[in-house]
Amino acid sequence: MANSNFKVVWVRELFGEEILGAVALGLLLCQGSASLILLSRLIKGAVRRPPLVPKTSMLGSGSVSVVVPTLNEVDRIAPCLLGLSQQGEEVREILIVDSNSQDGTRELVKEAATADSRFNLMTDDPLPAGWVGRPWALHSGFLGSSTESEWILGVDADTQPQPGLVNSLVAAAIEESYDLVSLSPQFILSDLGEWWLQPALLMTLLYRFDSAGVRAQSPDRVMANGQCFFCRRSVLLQLGGYISAAGSFCDDVTLARNAAKQGFKVGFLDGAKVIRVRMYAGMAETWREWGRSLDLKDATTSPQLWSDLALLLLVQGLPIPLTIALWSLGSWENSVLTLQLAVGLNLFLVAIRFALLLAIYPSYYRPGFSVAALGFWLSPFADPAAVLRIFLSAFQQPKQWRGRVY
Repeated sequence: MANSNFKVVWVRELFGEEILGAVALGLLLCQGSASLILLSRLIKGAVRRPPLVPKTSMLGSGSVSVVVPTLNEVDRIAPCLLGLSQQGEEVREILIVDSNSQDGTRELVKEAATADSRFNLMTDDPLPAGWVGRPWALHSGFLGSSTESEWILGVDADTQPQPGLVNSLVAAAIEESYDLVSLSPQFILSDLGEWWLQPALLMTLLYRFDSAGVRAQSPDRVMANGQCFFCRRSVLLQLGGYISAAGSFCDDVTLARNAAKQGFKVGFLDGAKVIRVRMYAGMAETWREWGRSLDLKDATTSPQLWSDLALLLLVQGLPIPLTIALWSLGSWENSVLTLQLAVGLNLFLVAIRFALLLAIYPSYYRPGFSVAALGFWLSPFADPAAVLRIFLSAFQQPKQWRGRVY
């Protein structure tokens, strides 16, 4: 108690109650406003559309063309090929658009084609100026797909489609008249570092945008995920394929927002029960590869980007450090009311962050008990690093991506 009183006296003498009160008031105004924005988004999640479930009954024959862009994916593509082969007759063709892989990817695809004639290995033309590799491969696949297919499904090579995925997509699109639907997957993580950092990075999206399954999003706030991107052929034709997202490192969000702005109905749904993904191996790769695209600056105006970054800093990056700092200085016992309220607000934000772990828990694949997975429950302590990564990404333009140099 004596030590606590010493801290209070020391803080008062060093800064003065007026300065402490002013700083605390500034924190309250900024963090309080940001907290209201955050709560307005989180509340929508309570009435969101339920997660998609696998559907095995046939809804139509040959209505979907699948496009998978690849570049040296031999270590990751096998589960994707298996999952796609397990889809029903709704899938007319599975186009693997390869950018001259040299690691055995092409051989794996050819082997899959011997067992399932729907697989077709394509090689895209050399990357044109102004294009990023992924949208170029997807655009090439779209142009080479059958005109008889009503839908185009873009799938990443590191995904693991579950049986019934395509049927569930078609059913959801018909049920709610979507022109474009993308899914949030179930993530497959391995080591402790991944389990600690990846959920914090994922939370930066949840704090900035509505949850998967929330309806009626404004066009400039639409979210999308290119790992599973389902679009009407007629819509892609009107958009000119992937041309409007040619130079974007977040082509999925760019294209979805362009579609929404033209009046097409866009949905972002929870697909944790129908598709999984093993994105990156280890904490370092997660930080490097995923972190540099999460700012979404290629699909966002500058004012939107910096307002989003400010919100992340106030409600995700600062609460734990501020709570620790203010509490350690004895601020809770300080007579300055605004300082006490600031501590209370940050404790409230920390409580929200830990509660959200329960909300995103189903988004992670858990085949059995894993000591490394305990890092998930400590991931809020990675929030300052995750927010820092988004800020760093906002100031940088990627020079390498999936084996290509730009």
